[in-house]
Amino acid sequence: MKSSGSITMMTVTEWTTPRPTARVQRETLHDFTLGELEAWVEERGLPRYRARQLFHWAYQQLVLEYESVSVLPKAMRSELSETLPISGLVPVRQRVSDDRETIKLLFRTRDDQFVETVVMFYPDRTTVCVSCQIGCAIGCSFCATGLSGLIRNLSAGEMVSQVVHAARLARERERRISNIVVMGMGEPFHNYDAVMRFVAIVNDRQGLGIGARHITLSTAGVVPFIDRLAEEPYQVKLAVSLHAPNDALRSQLVPINRRWPIDELLAACRRYVARTGRRVTFEYVLIEDVNDDERTAAELARRLRGLLCHVNLIPYNPTPAAPLFRRPGPERIERFRAVLERYGIPATVRYSRGVEIAAACGQLRAQEEARSRRRRATTS
Repeated sequence: MKSSGSITMMTVTEWTTPRPTARVQRETLHDFTLGELEAWVEERGLPRYRARQLFHWAYQQLVLEYESVSVLPKAMRSELSETLPISGLVPVRQRVSDDRETIKLLFRTRDDQFVETVVMFYPDRTTVCVSCQIGCAIGCSFCATGLSGLIRNLSAGEMVSQVVHAARLARERERRISNIVVMGMGEPFHNYDAVMRFVAIVNDRQGLGIGARHITLSTAGVVPFIDRLAEEPYQVKLAVSLHAPNDALRSQLVPINRRWPIDELLAACRRYVARTGRRVTFEYVLIEDVNDDERTAAELARRLRGLLCHVNLIPYNPTPAAPLFRRPGPERIERFRAVLERYGIPATVRYSRGVEIAAACGQLRAQEEARSRRRRATTS
């Protein structure tokens, strides 16, 4: 598909799949830790080693259907297909960026909702950006995800399934998933228990074996769970969506700031660093004439001084959700970064990938929901 402006080329793949039934299957194989799966098969009179076989085929072979699990008897494959589906997600659409280095996936859940996942290929790593909720309750003013509010949390299995589908795409390129960022749709700390279960499953060495230090959880600033994360055994990384150096501006951009203002948020980050010894990454979306001038950069630097941290500057990714917001020009972005560096705050510019494939959170989901509404309207 060719278009004008900054959008050049993109490849779109769509799958024709049966729509799910109204009944939601709440358990899939991807929802189980290995220990839980061993207990589950034993409760059904099966030998314990069957669980290890299933775990191996699910995460080493990346199968999505039991028919492919050749080590199982045919009758067992048939029974498992009825009682414990491997995945709860059905792929709906795939978009590939013009440079083929970013792929956005759209899935349908068993209750007929839509979930987005982004796979990003770099020379030295392959990263999957995972969603943890359908919609979001935070309501950031520049984000497409929060437009419809929060619909529901995703299960751990639905999050794991996103990684498995991404791993299958990576395997086609003779690559493997090396990093996970929970930075897609939703606020991870509003679905904390399921997110930590997800971490346990993808971290298991007998499964995907993705190291905890290669997993990043991003929060808009739910302070109590920053403290809770510091006590977890998994050494995951913490990213905080900051976007402003003062309460007046941040409360406009990130409404949760009214509940936990910047002083409280940064105090929690300092406690996290003191407890874990791990640095905090601050995500800062640069919006032209909103939060991107040099004076604002200096204020941000003073706020962060003395804190073990790194700032990811993210030039705004345009979305119909916020038509009045614009991306700053390169010179303005570089001046902002230079101010932080002068104050001794490490900062890098991370340009959003996949602008031409609606890779910002919630954009593809919003498009698909609009398509679904139009289809229903024409058939009613």
